[in-house]
Amino acid sequence: MAVKTEDMKTLLLLRHAKSSWSDPGRADHDRELNRRGEKAAPFMGRFLREQALIPDLVWCSTAARTVQTLGLLGRDFATHADVIYSEDLYMAGESVLLESLHHTHEDATSVMFIGHNPGIEMFAQALFGTGDAEARDAMARKYPTCALAHFKFDVENWTDITFGSGTLIGFTKVKDLQAIKVGS
Repeated sequence: MAVKTEDMKTLLLLRHAKSSWSDPGRADHDRELNRRGEKAAPFMGRFLREQALIPDLVWCSTAARTVQTLGLLGRDFATHADVIYSEDLYMAGESVLLESLHHTHEDATSVMFIGHNPGIEMFAQALFGTGDAEARDAMARKYPTCALAHFKFDVENWTDITFGSGTLIGFTKVKDLQAIKVGS
């Protein structure tokens, strides 16, 4: 089945990079990335650039680890994408994420969410309608930190997206990118 490109919307669901638990007294919202997370996010940024997946708009949780992840993806994400920082995305479930997506302006054809588990994983699972079954299985087994689900939707408006309407194009884990040295 051929996928139409006109009237297609692209959605990228990125879980934040690995965060630190070194300060048990720190509020969860304020936890920052650990060294592994600081190395992983630029890898994902290079992959996104190489795949021409620079979003028009980024929805980002206000948690320190998501904001840091966005910053470490690279300058393309700060200069080419509008960013909406939303406290509502902090630990949001799939219904809140879908509602936020429905509030996306229609000029954006490609959108990225940077958020948290279990919400990002549940949202990705709920959106799946068709597509890469192997990627869906991998996503269902584990949605690790800094992993990315890539969806396409055959709709004109973000408000037309419903659960079960997405075509999963791929699921990418930083660990796999590092193994093949993407962007080296």
